[in-house]
Amino acid sequence: MVALAAPSAGSVLAPVLDPAFLLLSVLLAGGYGWLLVARARHHPDRPWPVGRTVAFGSGVVVLLAATHLGLARYDTSLLSLHMLQHLLLGMLAPVLLALGAPITLALQGLPRGGQVALLRVLNHPVCQVLAHPLVAWSLFSLSLFALYFSPLFGLSVRNDLVHTGVHLHFVAAGFLFCWSVLAVDQGRRRVGHAVRLLAVVMTVPFHAILGLALQGGADSPLGADVFTPLDASWGSTLAADQRLAASALWGLGEIWGVALVVVVAASWMRDDARRQAREDARLDAEAAAAPASAEA
Repeated sequence: MVALAAPSAGSVLAPVLDPAFLLLSVLLAGGYGWLLVARARHHPDRPWPVGRTVAFGSGVVVLLAATHLGLARYDTSLLSLHMLQHLLLGMLAPVLLALGAPITLALQGLPRGGQVALLRVLNHPVCQVLAHPLVAWSLFSLSLFALYFSPLFGLSVRNDLVHTGVHLHFVAAGFLFCWSVLAVDQGRRRVGHAVRLLAVVMTVPFHAILGLALQGGADSPLGADVFTPLDASWGSTLAADQRLAASALWGLGEIWGVALVVVVAASWMRDDARRQAREDARLDAEAAAAPASAEA
């Protein structure tokens, strides 16, 4: 097995090619763009929010960066860069894609037949179960344990097809979780704020537990028997790199989780304020109508 050069700023940023994610990114960007044009024809007087488009486009850029920069060259050699790639694919990209509200855009841009078909899928019992925040949390969180504490990790390093499948799963599971807790899309039954907030709060200790588990196992580092070796100029060890990976998961995962907590809690407060404003307006209208009724 030929040793890779030690990572440097140049090698980590140098481009590589991932055909599967290049195709996925083209399909996502092209599909979103087509729906934007279709929606503009159907609703010329209601422009689509620019922020939604920027969020979705940024998510696609993150997918490309995680799989097409040199970062991907080292994801089967260094657990720290492997972990950074998975954080981009499973956390940052999904939250940006979900904030783009692609389902709402599809419901407003598709022809009538497409809208009906999409609503049937969204309201199918299987979809409803999978999209429940606590189920989505389980799929998202337990996937990490399944990868790092089972033979799947070694298999994903050795087999390119499994490797790509794991990456696609992380994107899908991350999107499902973010989509279910952020609830920015139309066309589905919303779960209450309390359940959604519970799901995002649960991510905070989870990343700490997983990070501690990886740190505790650093003396027998993951990938020691399957990682592509680095040349002698690297000057570090797999054990030290695993501790760095654990710290990245713990720290960046906590930041991501707390940010989601803030977003969901703020959404809850805004919805409560709107509901209270509507109730106040209704009571004011009833109070104004009461004297008129008495005079009549």
